[in-house]
Amino acid sequence: MSDDGAPENRGGVARHGRLKKRGPAGVVVRGLAAALAVVLVSSTSVAAIATWQVLGAAKPTVSLAVPGVTADPVPELTAQSGEVNMLLVATDTRQDQGAGFDDPANQAASLGVGNNDTTVLVHISEDHTNMAVISFPRDLMLPVPACTNDAGETTPASSKAMLNTVLARGGEQYGLACVASTISQLTGLQIDYAGSIAFGGVVSMADAVGGVDVCLATPIKDNDVTPALDLPAGTQNLTGAEAGAFLRSRHGVGDASDLGRISNQQTFMSALARQVVSAGTLTDPTKVLRLARTAFENMTLSDTLSSPTTLAQIAIAVNTVGLSDMVFLQYPVADDPANRNRVVVDATAAELLNATLQANQPVVLAEDSLGRSAIVDPNAPAPTPSAAGDDPTAEQTPTTTGPTTGPSGAPAAPSPTVTSVPLPSSVSGQSADQVTCAVKK
Repeated sequence: MSDDGAPENRGGVARHGRLKKRGPAGVVVRGLAAALAVVLVSSTSVAAIATWQVLGAAKPTVSLAVPGVTADPVPELTAQSGEVNMLLVATDTRQDQGAGFDDPANQAASLGVGNNDTTVLVHISEDHTNMAVISFPRDLMLPVPACTNDAGETTPASSKAMLNTVLARGGEQYGLACVASTISQLTGLQIDYAGSIAFGGVVSMADAVGGVDVCLATPIKDNDVTPALDLPAGTQNLTGAEAGAFLRSRHGVGDASDLGRISNQQTFMSALARQVVSAGTLTDPTKVLRLARTAFENMTLSDTLSSPTTLAQIAIAVNTVGLSDMVFLQYPVADDPANRNRVVVDATAAELLNATLQANQPVVLAEDSLGRSAIVDPNAPAPTPSAAGDDPTAEQTPTTTGPTTGPSGAPAAPSPTVTSVPLPSSVSGQSADQVTCAVKK
């Protein structure tokens, strides 16, 4: 039995913490990496979002400051420059999530702030020419720094803990700060912005965009989500609770692992990004205002996102990144030798990715990088070449950064020389303009 109550897989493919009747998983990727990194993508949306009408609907903000630690100032953002590192978290709490989650079993599974069932980092380069949306597996075992909790006490550091337990270590007020510190320690990036969302907000977001058209290469059936899924192959418009169930599904896609679910979410995210842009949603003030208000009504934001000016500047930054330069990827991991239901950091690939992000270089995926739940849509046009060059696998001019101050306030070592060469094929993902289909393997 795994420590989250799920039976361990004794044979075949490692399932990495499979759970029955999954709660609101990973909706940040759709609701946030797609609401705060796709919905905010035009001058019209900037005008709509930077209004107090929208901000007035937001929940109280929380701080990302770590008591006793002096962090670097938040980078200055302009229309042309300023690095953005924004953490997006989906909590699996069942509290106040409505029908389907109000039974005793669900209520016993996760209450209060819940677990960070999906953790995503949105990185926009300092020159606003490229963007990476990085998903971190919930079952990732990694070091976790000490965190302040709601009682004002310190939750001790752990040398090895599961990532999805970190939000609960900090609680309602400090949970986002705890997750941000953990991901900052892992990647070497200073995280200045953050937001979290629960399942109820995802249903509203899916409806606000009129549903998302997703390609299914095989039928998708899963009775372990609410509502149960029974979707035929072909292009399906997913709305409301059905969209949420699709994004939570493990047994219906890929190899029934959490890594397969991340791949499935990348297929959904890229479809959402293309659909919102092509449908002219971002040039319609009424639609944008509705999307923004829906997102802010259901999100808890860091205090660094409470300013309409900051939101406008982030929106402009995203607006400069084309679909071909928007990459969705999974943080590099390998099976945990101590527990086949868990994963650990793939040190070699992670070092290369971290250095690429720290140097603000474009993330270039290997040619065959699609995840466990995705295949290329054979009927789709070829993606547009990346802005990094006509040949996306060609080496670019090396970039070396000088000494800086790290997230902890201590001097950081110079970043290594980085060239934009493809990451290892073990790092899965896709660009936003790459049309993929969900598949059950």
